[in-house]
Amino acid sequence: MSRHKIAVVIEEIGQSYQSAIISGISSGAEKYGLNISAFTSFSGDMDNPRHDMGEFNIFNLPDFSDFDGAILLTNTLSHKVVVNDILERIRIAGIPAVSIDNDLPGFYHIGIDNKNAMRVITEHMITEHNYRRFAYISGPRANPESEDRLEAFCQVIGEHGLRIEKNAIHFGDFRAPSGKAAVEQFIDELPEMPEAIICANDVMAASAITALISHGYRVPDDIAVTGFDNTYNSNNYQMELTSVERPLELSGELACKMLYNHFKGISQERDIILNMSPRFTESCDCIHNALSDVSELRELNYRNFSNFESLQNYTSVLNRMSTQLLACNNFDEYIASLKRIAVEIHPDEFYFCLCENWDSESAVDNTTKGSNSRTSVPIAYTDYVIVPIIYINGEFHESCRIRSQDIFPPAAEDDSDGRLYFINPLHFGERCLGYMAIRSTRLPLQNIMFETFCINVSNSLENIRKLMCLEYAVKRLGSLYTMDTFSGIYNRNGFVQASEELFRKSIEEHLNIMLMFIDLDGLKGINDTYGHSTGDQAICSIADVLVDSCQDGEVFCRFGGDEFIVFGADYSDEKARQLTDRIQENIAKINNNGLNSFTLSASTGYVVDTPEEGEDIFSFVTEADKIMYSAKRRKKRLLISEE
Repeated sequence: MSRHKIAVVIEEIGQSYQSAIISGISSGAEKYGLNISAFTSFSGDMDNPRHDMGEFNIFNLPDFSDFDGAILLTNTLSHKVVVNDILERIRIAGIPAVSIDNDLPGFYHIGIDNKNAMRVITEHMITEHNYRRFAYISGPRANPESEDRLEAFCQVIGEHGLRIEKNAIHFGDFRAPSGKAAVEQFIDELPEMPEAIICANDVMAASAITALISHGYRVPDDIAVTGFDNTYNSNNYQMELTSVERPLELSGELACKMLYNHFKGISQERDIILNMSPRFTESCDCIHNALSDVSELRELNYRNFSNFESLQNYTSVLNRMSTQLLACNNFDEYIASLKRIAVEIHPDEFYFCLCENWDSESAVDNTTKGSNSRTSVPIAYTDYVIVPIIYINGEFHESCRIRSQDIFPPAAEDDSDGRLYFINPLHFGERCLGYMAIRSTRLPLQNIMFETFCINVSNSLENIRKLMCLEYAVKRLGSLYTMDTFSGIYNRNGFVQASEELFRKSIEEHLNIMLMFIDLDGLKGINDTYGHSTGDQAICSIADVLVDSCQDGEVFCRFGGDEFIVFGADYSDEKARQLTDRIQENIAKINNNGLNSFTLSASTGYVVDTPEEGEDIFSFVTEADKIMYSAKRRKKRLLISEE
């Protein structure tokens, strides 16, 4: 079969709905020979818009024109702007796409009749159980599935002449905290608690049941609860939920089949509407479907224990990983530690990809678009990324630099099909650090704990970035303390630090030292004639002369104004004369190039002596200054006599 690359766009893979569909996509990828890159994010439950911005940036990474097709779960994304951008880029790329549950114009669609399913559930609660007081826990307002389910619920309630109390509808986000928040709202704001709570999915329903029980309500004796999606078997809630059973895994597999048919030119319908069936059981007081067989109870108990054991093992690894990564003091230690963790969790493939400006010291500015400059605001993926960790089937490969749109390093290429990669963002707030690409047949990457894994890696990477920035800042402060920022050579502080050990060694070993004093000639005349900027240029020219002339371990600095000093350890008078000659020769070269409007000139004086215990290096500076001053006076007298 031909190899085809498929991009999957999905959020919150740790949720039961998404996890089931991803499992189906994985099966379909193997069956139809597709290689899947699932671009995933975790957002919404952090109550942090800056975190969400960093998460959503992963959807900017793929160049959809590099893929043969796409599978979209845009109903899992909570930001419409992000969704619209993804859809526009896919349309521009011109690739076929399958949208699961959210019917999008121009794309293949797999879904269910949400309205009819919710009608059946609501009708059952009214006609079979005679409930009259209802509350409803909805998904997000802008979610198409959520809107359809709420609309159907309200229609049935109206058809039976019932009404919904004000504040009896809670808009959640399909996550567990919404179920608890809804119950708290109903208790606080309703004049009387409902007889039944209808929920838009099982996760919120299970959370609502837990909250009700904590407040002393019996389910279903006091309040009945229903869910939607029938994820009981994968989550093992405290009681069986009345719910709508829908073939989520089949949705994922069929999405792969639709793309395969498209590639093969096989005729097919644009829409597939899957059947679903209600399951009336324990939580609405229909107990005839409740578990009663001993073998089923044993299987449930074993499944619960296995999940608990897996959770414990995963938590142990995460805790160990967190402490190890946060204990690193530099980038090399961090990468070495992350490699050890990769060996421990043993994925099939693991690629750790960092933006070229990941360690930027720039503050993040939301008003500025990121570019590829190392000093730019780091909120977007750079054109190239570095890949310091490449782990494939138990072996590490040489790190490399790749185009970010390629996603994977060249070492990842092979001839196999049916692979599923999870590609997750590395970021801190909206600061873009890079991404991870992981393929694993052993790790439960759809487990909610995988979110913790990603957050731990990102936070620890940010910790290393800040340590590196702190180190950069300390170095800069040290440079400001020791360097003359005007001329680019040492200042007095830097001179003392650089010469201190050499001077001490000279005293201990009775070695000769050389101290030279250099003074720029005629600076006042240059300033008066050509201006102070030209005078500054003359001062910097002397600094350049010293850089070119001092090639034997000498330490030199700008002593102040237009004065410079040079120190040499284990020095002779002959070497001092040679250095003086080189300085004058390099001054002559500057004058001969004709680039300056002035004639550069400097007077020098040096002393060569053996320092003794208790002597200070600046006592030699004073002596050299006197000798230099004598030389300057002789030079002036000579110039006067020549005139």
